[in-house]
Amino acid sequence: MQERYIRNLGPLTEEECLLLQKRKVFLAGCGGLGGYLLEHLLRAGVGTITVCDGDTFVPSNLNRQLLADSTNLGRSKAEAARARAALVNPEVTVHVAPCFLTADNAAGLLAGHDLALDALDSPAARRILAQACRQAGIPLVHGAIRGWYAQAAVVLPESGLMEQLYPADTPAHGDPGSLSPTAGLCAAVQAAEALKVLCGRPSPLAGRLMWMDLLEQEYQIVPLGPGAFK
Repeated sequence: MQERYIRNLGPLTEEECLLLQKRKVFLAGCGGLGGYLLEHLLRAGVGTITVCDGDTFVPSNLNRQLLADSTNLGRSKAEAARARAALVNPEVTVHVAPCFLTADNAAGLLAGHDLALDALDSPAARRILAQACRQAGIPLVHGAIRGWYAQAAVVLPESGLMEQLYPADTPAHGDPGSLSPTAGLCAAVQAAEALKVLCGRPSPLAGRLMWMDLLEQEYQIVPLGPGAFK
């Protein structure tokens, strides 16, 4: 066991740590959620990470995005993720796709991965990601934030849960603002579930939605399925 992973032992077994080094994760989005997700994956020792984001940093990202700083405004978010990975854990293989996820490129981008992480910011993009994960037969760990509020769920292939959360008629909302603690908490929940799934452990959020209210510090886990929101 490498020294850098010694403190992961206990919560994870040595066999699980070694298994994580063989896993391949697709990270869709590298903004508020994506930067924190990347950090957790790197420190856990996930072997291969593909980062997909076609955006660049602007000043309004500085309030909540881990990879945003005053020196990289205007820089590709995907390339900033590659640079961060080289600093935190150069033993992790990081592939960069500096493009937006679309219906045309999703299947090719996800091919060969064991799990996908949703750090996107639009219902349409999330539906595209969910469909590609279903076609690839891999689980998807969903996360979303808005203001003081966050939600996370584990979407298994063929479950159709993302389409339930974001039906085709879901309007695209303008960004009302989100805080760094909201992004950090949501990403931590997503990363924890991703590690369990990658290690072959059951996820308590498989088919369930965790709703987090940081303003009132209220948390709920809602079962998903037909009629859940009726």
